[in-house]
Amino acid sequence: MPALNPTTRPLQFAPRPVPLSATLAVNEAVARKKREGVRVLPLGFGEAGIPIHPALTRELEAASGRGAYGPVAGSAALRAAAAGYWSRRGLPTDPSAVVAGPGSKPLLFALLAALGGDVVVAAPSWVSYAAQASLTGAEAVRVPTVAGEGGVPDPDLLPDAVARARARGRAVRAVIVTLPDNPTGTLASEETVRRLCSAARELDLVVVSDEIYRDLVHAPGRAVPSPARFAPERTVVTTALSKSLAAGGWRLGVARLPDGPFGRALRDSVLGVASEIWSSAPAPMQHAAAYAFAEPPELVEHVGRSRRLHAAVTGAVADRFAAAGARVARPEAAFYVYPDLGPLRGELAERHGVRTSADLTGLLLERYGVGVLPGSAFGDEAEALRMRVAPSLLYGEDDEQRLAALASPAPAALPWIADGLDRLSEVLADLAETADRGEPVPA
Repeated sequence: MPALNPTTRPLQFAPRPVPLSATLAVNEAVARKKREGVRVLPLGFGEAGIPIHPALTRELEAASGRGAYGPVAGSAALRAAAAGYWSRRGLPTDPSAVVAGPGSKPLLFALLAALGGDVVVAAPSWVSYAAQASLTGAEAVRVPTVAGEGGVPDPDLLPDAVARARARGRAVRAVIVTLPDNPTGTLASEETVRRLCSAARELDLVVVSDEIYRDLVHAPGRAVPSPARFAPERTVVTTALSKSLAAGGWRLGVARLPDGPFGRALRDSVLGVASEIWSSAPAPMQHAAAYAFAEPPELVEHVGRSRRLHAAVTGAVADRFAAAGARVARPEAAFYVYPDLGPLRGELAERHGVRTSADLTGLLLERYGVGVLPGSAFGDEAEALRMRVAPSLLYGEDDEQRLAALASPAPAALPWIADGLDRLSEVLADLAETADRGEPVPA
């Protein structure tokens, strides 16, 4: 081993500790178990689980030679296409109000940095909201949701939570909602969203509406009640390609900013942040995204098939949890189930030492190879035995199986998906019935 340079001096401080996002960490943990030879059931990572449509690949290839920087806000073609996308959903949008970025996560970070101050988030809510607030030096004020309506802080509880934070000297400036919701797979009612907007107006809050799952509502024709309809002067809407079109690795998102003086000032601030972080979104991705947001028939049909697939498999997963004695709301959108094993609390504590959702999901991973996320990762109460289950990686091991799942009128009955569902039932049965700490049910 070479000798240390005598002029070197160890640093007297450590880097700021920033944990890996829980959704990405569980993916790596499942991969570790698989390398160890354990049969795994990957139900933790929120990936859409379907192939990229060939038309999108074609458009990306056509633009692959575009290597130059572009406008910070995004290309004119992309902003016009995104404006059309929102206009077709009852949110008339001028392209000048659209800002593009390398995914909706960087856009959210830029928004929080531009707004400054603390942010109200639902409890539970997607893991990155609170984490990003912390990274900007702010706090996340957690407010529970109305029962069965995830993603939107309870409007009746919001004023008191904001008042208490402001009494501590905190500058609370925004509230984030998710429509439809991750992690619960539910969709808040129009009445709840209207009341949230009314409270936000009274409290002088900006509403950031994450609508990345908007096109994955399971019931045909059910509308998403965007806050931009009820509080247009203060609502920012974000979306991306990663969920409805399964292009998470392409990293392209867009934000719709409010009209009026505040919206224009916010746009300038967000663009200033963006100019210092990502300069401009990748030009080839912008070209493909412009095609996607124009919604050609082949992509509309593709999204429709994925919606039906998500509904069928999440419904089947919910049924398996219900049969095992869990409380579980029927998923209404996206590809998530949020079961509560509270009814099994006594047995889980006595037989397995489970006291928290992290205990529960740790047991599921280490003993059974089942990767799910604890509700506590989303800001839920640690003692609540709730967890987020994302079944979309059960759709197939390769694109041939995934395409078959997309085309099937009964995807949950396909052999590879049914096998995963049966394995889940075996694990849940063993979890509830095992009276000792012996070997888990064989894989």
